[in-house]
Amino acid sequence: MLEILTGAGLATASGLNAFIPMLAMGLLARFTSLVTLPAGWEWLSNEWVMVIIGVLLVLDVVADKVPAVDHVNDIIQTVVRPAAGGIVFGAGASSQTAAVTDPASFFTSNAWVPVAIGVVVALATHLLKAGTRAGANVVTAGAAAPALSVTEDAMSVGLTFAAIIVPVLVIVFLLVLGLLFWVLFRRMRRIRDARRARASGSEPPVPPLPPAPAAS
Repeated sequence: MLEILTGAGLATASGLNAFIPMLAMGLLARFTSLVTLPAGWEWLSNEWVMVIIGVLLVLDVVADKVPAVDHVNDIIQTVVRPAAGGIVFGAGASSQTAAVTDPASFFTSNAWVPVAIGVVVALATHLLKAGTRAGANVVTAGAAAPALSVTEDAMSVGLTFAAIIVPVLVIVFLLVLGLLFWVLFRRMRRIRDARRARASGSEPPVPPLPPAPAAS
């Protein structure tokens, strides 16, 4: 059960930012005892791999905060984020971590299963993120992009470390993430409907001010 939560948390984090979970797993495996990567996934802790992932992370973080550029970045990431989700679900679910000291043999002997699950989870998260971001950019003329991007990066970091250290907290993060998307969607729809009402002239007329009292 904990392996599934670890993989799901990492894959969801990848759907928000492809490179944060991969870099975190590589760094933690190389420099700490919190993660021990299984055979076949040790390449994540290779120094050159981590350098490349770090450079890609910086580029993604910057591009994701610029209106219009973030939309192009989301199109590119439609391939990258699901692939990253498959990698971190496969690696995370079969790794020894601070919370999981004996990964289930199912995840190590059927390595394609967690990878496939991770691809689906990350793709679903990415599509929800990209759709919400596109709507927010239209409603706010791009002004919301930086704030939303910072929130998504923070959620990705939080999910990553929760998945590795306290997998049960992944459930809380997923509930909060779903709530945030729901609130944002409702707010965008309310703003859009108000703009349409103003454009069509269907807003109720403003009542006239009461007459001023006559001077005595």
